[in-house]
Amino acid sequence: MECEDDSVLRSRSRAIPKMPTFTDLDSSMEGECCKDNGDNHISSNGKIEVEQVISKKLQLKRKAEFLKSDLMRQFDSQVNDFMDSLIEESASLEPVSVSAVFSPPLSDKERSKLRHFRPPHGQGKQFVSRRSLLDELFEVNHIRTIYHMFIALLILFILSTLVVDFLDEGRLVLDFDLLVYAFGRFPLVVCTWICMFLSVLVVPYNLFHLWSQSQGGSSSHPRLCSLLFGSLFLLYQTLGLGFLPTYVVVSNSLPPASCFIIILEQVRLTMKAHSFVRENVPRVQTWAKDKTSPSPVVPQFPQYLYFLFAPTLIYRDKYPRNPVIRWSYVATKLLQVLGSLFYAYYVFVRLCIPQFHSISLQLFDLRAMVLCVFNSILPGVLVLFLAFFAFLHCWLNAFAEMLRFADRMFYKDWWNSTSFANYYRTWNVVVHDWLYYYIYLDLLWMSRKRFRAAAMLMVFTVSAVVHEYILAICFGFFYPVLFCLFMCFGMMFNFILHDQRKGPIWNVIMWTSLFLGQGVIICLYSQEWYAQRYCPLKEPSFLELLKPRSWSCQRGGL
Repeated sequence: MECEDDSVLRSRSRAIPKMPTFTDLDSSMEGECCKDNGDNHISSNGKIEVEQVISKKLQLKRKAEFLKSDLMRQFDSQVNDFMDSLIEESASLEPVSVSAVFSPPLSDKERSKLRHFRPPHGQGKQFVSRRSLLDELFEVNHIRTIYHMFIALLILFILSTLVVDFLDEGRLVLDFDLLVYAFGRFPLVVCTWICMFLSVLVVPYNLFHLWSQSQGGSSSHPRLCSLLFGSLFLLYQTLGLGFLPTYVVVSNSLPPASCFIIILEQVRLTMKAHSFVRENVPRVQTWAKDKTSPSPVVPQFPQYLYFLFAPTLIYRDKYPRNPVIRWSYVATKLLQVLGSLFYAYYVFVRLCIPQFHSISLQLFDLRAMVLCVFNSILPGVLVLFLAFFAFLHCWLNAFAEMLRFADRMFYKDWWNSTSFANYYRTWNVVVHDWLYYYIYLDLLWMSRKRFRAAAMLMVFTVSAVVHEYILAICFGFFYPVLFCLFMCFGMMFNFILHDQRKGPIWNVIMWTSLFLGQGVIICLYSQEWYAQRYCPLKEPSFLELLKPRSWSCQRGGL
């Protein structure tokens, strides 16, 4: 292995061009200057043309300086490429997980235990220390100017709202009725979250700990114990985390934002509990076969507690950690989350509510539908950007900083995607990793890599069902717009706009489709929201609950 590493290093070092030294440049410049002096010492009248010699020297000096700067840029680029490839190769060749690089050296005994961490399909996701992409881009003045433009647009939204309220009311109205309504009954939300978190903190860990003890010889029927504890875990996932939080939301008719907090946390904790069990069961099973140590390697409770708060859905005993916490950075990110929340409030107040309130008072036809979709593109795109910036960048980075979590790759450059396949992989890396490792790769492993298309279809189906479940519970009605977009257009674009599409025109097509999809989502869900309010059903049947109310609501008579 060392010989292979040396050959790789020698081959890569030969790829770096040898740069001429500054002494060579100076000597060549002096030689040229001397030659020029020899050519120009004797003029037609026998006199030395000093001005011409000085001019040529200055020109040659400028050429040498330009050559030096150009060579330095090339050398810097070659070194960066070399170091990046070297780091990637060292990570792939290292038998221990990358997180071990950021922790104290392990003993041989601990290294032998760590080999059981690998899932059946490979080592799984590797965590490395890296910054979020927007943090790096915002250091460029040109990119930061775009951020300033969005702040200026927020200021205009605030000013327009204040001016309109002053003209209508004769005074400045600074109330936030929509925010107060959306986050209503917040104490109940907090109590529900505490109960969910405590249950996830206690039940999965203790079930796994008891099951691991039963695999160590304390039980004469380890398979029966596995079936028993596995059934208890599935029952807890279904009832404890699945049914009870949903029942609290539906029975208390919580407003949308409060619903989103509970349901999103429900989904997050469910995925984390699955990841914890999924990552640790294989190594206990491997230990039960080999018996390399007196007892199985079971994660410690502080490691599990850290994972529940860490901004990742993939469990590891250790993650790369930063040495210090930058509290100013945390405060900045939390303020940006708050600013994004008010930004979304003004988007709905100025762009959505006036439009859909007027649409709800007129007859609905195809022309109104088309106008509604195109008028909803701007607020839909702004909501998309705000959700990405507030949650995937600010919120996750704030928690990562407080926990000193060093791997900040929560997203990639999805805005440069030329295919929807790449967009799905880069938009939300946190969720994508969970779907990729625990659904796609596990299905491939169980089918021995024979049903790749079925595994991909299952990933789309799970993602579409969960997204539609969240919206249905939080909005209080079933209208599978997002599910149809995922399963129909999402699947179709995934194969049509695939990774082989590299030209800029495909990025334009991707953005156009994304904008149009956001307009459709905002338009149809907003229409159904108002239809549910203006056309309530007194004694609805099950089929009437499934049928969208906006299809039959007679708005013209209102």
